[in-house]
Amino acid sequence: MAFSIADIIKQQVSSAAGGIQIPANVQNQVLGGLSDSILGSLTQTATSRGGVNIITDLLTGKTSAAKSPVTSLAGSLFAKNILKNLNLGSALNSSLTALIPTILGGVTKLFRDQNGDGKVDINDVIIALGGKIGGGGLFGNILGSIFRRR
Repeated sequence: MAFSIADIIKQQVSSAAGGIQIPANVQNQVLGGLSDSILGSLTQTATSRGGVNIITDLLTGKTSAAKSPVTSLAGSLFAKNILKNLNLGSALNSSLTALIPTILGGVTKLFRDQNGDGKVDINDVIIALGGKIGGGGLFGNILGSIFRRR
């Protein structure tokens, strides 16, 4: 079964957020906001100057998810676009934002050297997506351009 990048992020978000008590009336908004913030961060990073190297370093493990600029940007986007409007309290906001490195770490593990050739390239992304890049949409195209440049 083929998955898109967005599907993979959503799966990681659901898995990571399972232990946090999110009010039912905002749960979908919070989980969707986490997913959108991470996808937005990856997309913005990929299209920015030096972004190809930042994402490659993240995917290859050269930079950990906890220290990646992608994580920092995702946290900023999540705080600005979601948390600011929900008034969930600083403790819950912190707990939710702290999930971002875990989620990105889970996503990047899926794209690590899938075919055993010793490097991360577009083939690894295709394998991680279930053999079909077409479901990746805009981000699939961005990933294709990233790995063609290397």
